[in-house]
Amino acid sequence: MARTLDIEPVDATLGAVVRGVTLTSLDDATWRAIHAAWLEHALLIFPDQHLTRPQQIAFAKRFGDLELEMVDVSNVRPDGTMRTDEQDRDFLGLLRGNLDWHTDSSFKPLHAKGAVFCAEVVPPEGGQTGWADMRAAYDALDEAMRRKVEGLSAYHSIYHSQAKLGHQLNAGPTTTLDQQKKDGLYGPNEGPPPLRGLVKVHPETGRRSLLLGRHAYNIPGMAPEDSERFLKDLMEFACRPPRTYYHDWTPGDAVVWDNRCLLHRVEPWDMTVPRIMWHSRIAGDPASEAALAY
Repeated sequence: MARTLDIEPVDATLGAVVRGVTLTSLDDATWRAIHAAWLEHALLIFPDQHLTRPQQIAFAKRFGDLELEMVDVSNVRPDGTMRTDEQDRDFLGLLRGNLDWHTDSSFKPLHAKGAVFCAEVVPPEGGQTGWADMRAAYDALDEAMRRKVEGLSAYHSIYHSQAKLGHQLNAGPTTTLDQQKKDGLYGPNEGPPPLRGLVKVHPETGRRSLLLGRHAYNIPGMAPEDSERFLKDLMEFACRPPRTYYHDWTPGDAVVWDNRCLLHRVEPWDMTVPRIMWHSRIAGDPASEAALAY
């Protein structure tokens, strides 16, 4: 099977479409080829897979332990009815937060390694997912800016990032994880915001990348307004072509991305129209994904 693997890079510094493979029946050679391509391209797109939930979980587990086995990142409830602000305020608030560039679980003690994402129902317009290459963003910095960011860090908090959107989470920093799960939330965490460096060294490739995203704020040593302006300007620089790729989903598509060096976001869509996506989150390695301070 590995001989027929077709890897076609997209028109960006990240990402490739992989054809000629069935993710439910990978032999060892094909898996090694996929993993090597993932480390190289950071985002792999597998069209026409139509994975079941157990099959998606099994594929995600090839990359490591899972932080979250399965989450329906959708505006549709399990019973098929549409989510509403009256009944699903926090869940829809988090979905709207996903319209901004972010990296998964940077606001938790352990940054996520990656994710597998599958499309079941997609809207006729909008709802594309975009990824931004923080490796290429770091490479594009001039030497003075590289030296500056190497010495900086920032706190990460989903409560801070949601509040900037006018959404005060009902769950607070001390709300237990069990209660958050009962409330249908998949994002918030217990405890204080972790501190993370603005530059990350990839534990497998050794490449440097910027660690940014909407959850980052309050750079130690800077006034809050200066920190916000600096992070905003750096994000705007980082998330420009050719360092970005947007994917038009087709039902049955499966993707896997490297959360350690990419940001991602969803394009707006009419949230009265169903969009059903399934997310499996790969847990980070404590040796490389733990916060500087927590």
